[in-house]
Amino acid sequence: MKLSFVAPLFLAMGASAFQAMPMGRSNTALHSASPVGGPGVPPPQAGGPVGATPPMQGGASGGLAGVNRGPGPRDGPGPDATPPVLLQGGSLKTWSMPSTAVQSAQIFMETEGRPLDCNLELWQGPDNTPYKMRIYVEDGAQRCFNVVVPAPRGPNTIAIRNTAQLEFPLLASVNPSTEIVDIAPREDSSTPRTIQGGALRTYPFNPDVQSVKVMLTTDGRPLNSRIELLQGPNNIKQVMELYTEDGLERPFLAMIETPGAGNVVRIVNTATMEFPLTCTCEAHIIGPEKGMGDASMGGDMQLGSNWMY
Repeated sequence: MKLSFVAPLFLAMGASAFQAMPMGRSNTALHSASPVGGPGVPPPQAGGPVGATPPMQGGASGGLAGVNRGPGPRDGPGPDATPPVLLQGGSLKTWSMPSTAVQSAQIFMETEGRPLDCNLELWQGPDNTPYKMRIYVEDGAQRCFNVVVPAPRGPNTIAIRNTAQLEFPLLASVNPSTEIVDIAPREDSSTPRTIQGGALRTYPFNPDVQSVKVMLTTDGRPLNSRIELLQGPNNIKQVMELYTEDGLERPFLAMIETPGAGNVVRIVNTATMEFPLTCTCEAHIIGPEKGMGDASMGGDMQLGSNWMY
């Protein structure tokens, strides 16, 4: 009789205690530990949102994980360009492009205002260098190096060696693309000129021309040339010594910055007479001269942020 009375009493006490417990305590704790996206959503991975494509990276052993947009020509690295890599003097850096879809690569190089002196090569297979260039720029900050290297029939590798001393590092960025370098002349472009082997041609530009586009091609023969930027009598600001195995399949396309006045582009065909080349050199960006302001009353002229009287 006692047992039958105690059992319902315990059941009633347990039910009242269960009803007195605060409901949703476990859910409240779960919501407080969850991110803003909602309950139970895992936190995003470090370095970007979930599902984002990792950026391309290059190293001594290569490793380009993707392909960027086409090679412009544009004046500088776009928002989707690979981050620049610092090359100390005397060091070598390579960027592998194993994908056969890659057809070209745009390369940017600059310094903090010191000279830029390096070698640029395209490797295709063992002991095969169909494209190579020797580069010198007097001021790598004022005149950044910008070139498009054709890279058909992959896999290919871009190699840049800083031949300067240890005190002269440089920044390099390689941006592969699936677009083929277009050598067809546009309707508004200047007429291509033929430069015979051993000959040269000069192209002077006005002070309002900020950059120049240079394209060199052949009919399928090798291309050997030297491209120089002069500012004043025999004052060379930039030099590029070029060799291309096939000037039709691998043409030369570069954008040369020309700040200031008195800029002249000189192109020399360093090959023999049997190897002519076709040259197109025209203004790429035209605007007011950098650093020069409008004249004010009294004959004062504003140069940057300083006043000259």
